[in-house]
Amino acid sequence: MDAPVLKTPLPGPKAAALIARDSKFVSPSYTRDYPLVMAGGNGAVVEDVDGNLFLDCAAGIAVNSTGHSHPEVVKAHLDQAQKYLHMSGTDFYYEPQVRLAEVMAEIVPMTGGVRTFFANSGTEAVEAMVKLAKYHSKRFGIIAFLGSFHGRSMGSLSLTSSKTTQRKGFGPLVPGVYHAPYPNLYRAPAGMSPESCAQDCVDWIEQQILGHLISPDEVAAVVVESIQGEGGYIVPPIEFHQRLRELTTKHGILLACDEVQSGMGRTGKMFAIEHFGVEPDIIATAKGIASGMPLGVCAARADVMDWPPGAHASTFGGNPVSCAAALATIKLLRESLIANAAEVGTHLQAGAKALMDKHQIIGDVRGKGLMIGIELVKDRKTKERAIDARDAIVQKCFYKGLLVLGAGRNSIRLSPPLVLTKSQADAALKILDAAIGEVAGRT
Repeated sequence: MDAPVLKTPLPGPKAAALIARDSKFVSPSYTRDYPLVMAGGNGAVVEDVDGNLFLDCAAGIAVNSTGHSHPEVVKAHLDQAQKYLHMSGTDFYYEPQVRLAEVMAEIVPMTGGVRTFFANSGTEAVEAMVKLAKYHSKRFGIIAFLGSFHGRSMGSLSLTSSKTTQRKGFGPLVPGVYHAPYPNLYRAPAGMSPESCAQDCVDWIEQQILGHLISPDEVAAVVVESIQGEGGYIVPPIEFHQRLRELTTKHGILLACDEVQSGMGRTGKMFAIEHFGVEPDIIATAKGIASGMPLGVCAARADVMDWPPGAHASTFGGNPVSCAAALATIKLLRESLIANAAEVGTHLQAGAKALMDKHQIIGDVRGKGLMIGIELVKDRKTKERAIDARDAIVQKCFYKGLLVLGAGRNSIRLSPPLVLTKSQADAALKILDAAIGEVAGRT
């Protein structure tokens, strides 16, 4: 399918009618960025209910890793659905869940054996990660990072610090959570080296949090996004995770990596933490693991996942159809899509960086694989955030047939399906170029 192909004004009549129905009956808490009403999809192309075709660089918020309705994933759905839909892995056994746990043990970057807990989503995987860390360590404190997004249930929300609107009205949150700065090279003081930027953030934990707020022997885990997602697609210096591993090891604190968005091949490796040469103790992942089916995973070193029966469970977590989809997804990732994410991601990021020569509003382009952030600023010297312009550009892209989303206060995220081709990447860049030009002008 070629895209974009726009046949009607947006939204079209069928889309407008459905949006009107939605406004009467669906929760107003959802953050719809533009009036897309999906009818179908294939690979990196989305069709709406009026027959318009869009190039997808959002992937259902980095979920559709193998593209929309990949035939091998669909076949895995159908094959499993024809056998049975549900039997609750909490109380019974079934082969798809066991097989997926075996595969997770093969792909998670930990040595010494791995065990896996299955949930339904990213926030549930993070909840499991935090509960496991507390149970295993017999400690209560958790250290997270400013700008982080870990989910919206009460425990994960207590770690989240991306936007105040996500926390407003829900306090008091879970106690014992402390936030530290996340290293952002683009916004570090001029002339600061990557190593110094990383060390400053780790020193802040050691000197401020552990020195003034909580004793190290009361901290269960440091929970960190390997690459910060919702906060702006921020790639930390390689030294950051290495220093963080040294700090946690020193104090007997567990290192828990949130790979809900950055995992499952998106960065050109199965897990983003592999770019940093560090082994965590616990990993949470979801989003791209099952190509759109609801599934969250908390994987840990076998000696860490030592909680007894009944300590944590989930009726629907590890649903057999979701497990079958995940197994098909991981097979495709290993065979070709991780490599494609690395290759096409390099091409897409180079193209985005080339746009900096035309558009002064682009302050920074960063990322790994097909997890790319484009930060927009009013002035490159002051780095004042171009928040309204970012929102307008996201809208312009939609009306030109390209699906993108924001990240952080003033960045655009490019997180397409991992099946994206170089020609599709070029088409996306052409639309992005035009949208930025219309909103911000050219220099």
